[in-house]
Amino acid sequence: MTFRPRLRFALAHALMFVGASTVLRLVLAIAFRPTSVVPWSDWLEAFAVGLHFDIAAAAVLFLPLALWLGIGSEKRWGARSHRVLITIVVYAAWVALVFMLVAEGWFFEEFRSRYNTVAIDYLLYPHEVFVNIWESYNVPLVFGLCLVAAAAITWAGWRVVRRPVDGVREPRRWLVVWAVVAVLFALSVRIEEARFSAERTVNEVANNSFVSVLTAAFTRNLDYGHFYPTVERGAAYARARRLLREPDSKFTGPYDSLQRTFAGDPARPKLNMILLLEESLGSEFWGVLGRPVSLTPAMDDIARKESMLFTNLYADGNRTIRGYEGVFCSFPPLPGDSIVARDRSENLETIARVLARDGYETMFVYAGRGLFDGTRPFTTANGWNHFVELKDFAKPTFQTVWGVCNEDLYDRAIEEMRRYYRLGKPFFLTTMSVSNHKPFTYPTGRIPEDPMAKKRENAVKYTDYALGRFFEKARHEPFWNSTIFVVLADHGARVYGSQTIPIRSYEIPMVVTGPAVVKEPRLVPTLGCQLDVAPTLLGLIGRPYESTFFGHDLLNHPEMTPRVLLNHNRSVGIYRDQHLVTMSLNRKIEYYAGNPKTEQMHAVPQPDDLHKTLETEATALYQVGDDLYMNRRFRLLPSTNKPAAR
Repeated sequence: MTFRPRLRFALAHALMFVGASTVLRLVLAIAFRPTSVVPWSDWLEAFAVGLHFDIAAAAVLFLPLALWLGIGSEKRWGARSHRVLITIVVYAAWVALVFMLVAEGWFFEEFRSRYNTVAIDYLLYPHEVFVNIWESYNVPLVFGLCLVAAAAITWAGWRVVRRPVDGVREPRRWLVVWAVVAVLFALSVRIEEARFSAERTVNEVANNSFVSVLTAAFTRNLDYGHFYPTVERGAAYARARRLLREPDSKFTGPYDSLQRTFAGDPARPKLNMILLLEESLGSEFWGVLGRPVSLTPAMDDIARKESMLFTNLYADGNRTIRGYEGVFCSFPPLPGDSIVARDRSENLETIARVLARDGYETMFVYAGRGLFDGTRPFTTANGWNHFVELKDFAKPTFQTVWGVCNEDLYDRAIEEMRRYYRLGKPFFLTTMSVSNHKPFTYPTGRIPEDPMAKKRENAVKYTDYALGRFFEKARHEPFWNSTIFVVLADHGARVYGSQTIPIRSYEIPMVVTGPAVVKEPRLVPTLGCQLDVAPTLLGLIGRPYESTFFGHDLLNHPEMTPRVLLNHNRSVGIYRDQHLVTMSLNRKIEYYAGNPKTEQMHAVPQPDDLHKTLETEATALYQVGDDLYMNRRFRLLPSTNKPAAR
């Protein structure tokens, strides 16, 4: 048998991969088409760009097959055993490829994105991820269909080489041609090709998962100055310090630091605090925030009658670890990975560290495994003295692959708070829930809805039920009158919107309650983000402290210029007064306008004065954040790292 049938065999499989990728692109375009009007030219460009990416991916993916088939002798190629081996290998590869294409549809449904850094992070925790897939989808049926599809594709590949081809000379030159083509196509791919449309979903449809996941893998620790706009280092710090200066604060570090002291009353009592961080509990579910159908009646009632409700707050990203860095560290969401997942995060400034310096006991109670998302390593290295996780719940009422249900989590929190109260120690206790996560199951009998329906809306209702139950129990505890209770979402539930950073889906609630700080219900409409949470809560306690935080106290300084810092994949942004500026790889700047609460913000071709102001602010803040982190200086300097006044 001549070489050309072998080449045709490899080429046929490469082309079938391109065809399968195109079919997937068509399915995604139909199933997840945006609500906004998208020009036909954008869709045509999406498929043109996608074809370029698919061919590049196919040329590289199937190069090993071409090499294998090309370097073998005629005798080995014709041997039946060799053909059987090729069939087995090709079939196994197609089973994996088809399953990845199908799973990509599931991923797109959740994140409105091709495989990205989230997918890479999830691969680090295969137990949770694969069990979650098993519980959320009919995996046996899907896998069976993948087996059948892979068999059909493998059979089709053999059909291509059944016709003899004559007149072939120097067959191995085609291997060189294939290798050169693969290299040239790989080098021709630029991720910015898939950033042509004002509608983010169209850009994601245009992408190819192998391209996007490799881009994510190689940009986890970005050289910030190489890819994003910067200014002279001293000028960046000077601007950042001007932006972060508050009336009751004083900078105490050198010019290239944000270290400052915050005035307070050392005679104020050390109020306890519990921060209930809620998985995916975005504002879209809350009736008290104006949603037409409320899934949170218990929290709506608490927010209306006995709380401070922050009505204009945004998450800094769409991952739990982005919530961690924003809420705990008051640190900007840099492109690349969250600092929770990076390698220079062993001694960061956090709200737990601030309170520990003031004599507080600090504990993190996590419903899942402490290894997941690096939760235990990050928190125990950065101010939390005690850590409780899944293995520490002796007899949980209910659990999924992600961890114990919210009831078990909150019951354990009450036990720990009760213990600290009896010891006479002020405490800062943080919880992280997992119930509002696929497969969206929960204990039966708590709410009327069947948990086996596996619907997000039902999981939200259960989360609300568990929070209502927690507060009903906490009111009867002796620590109720001396504790600040905070309910806050780690991020929104879904990613949707046309912008590079879909800010509308980032809106989250924050409820602060407890008779120690809330004398009557109050709405707080001040614009803010998760970076402002720690300064605001420390302001409620009212004691002096020192920190390097990027956020503002939303209650004591309403005159401060508000801003929201945001991240999505490899883009960062800043929002204020219906103006959004995003900065992406290769220093790409985009400008948007509109009210994210009521509409999809629209791109504007020419920035106005506020856009340009926001661009300069974002440039300084993100550059300073990267500089502080990369040089391990987002912490108090040793000379001033001392307990706060008591």
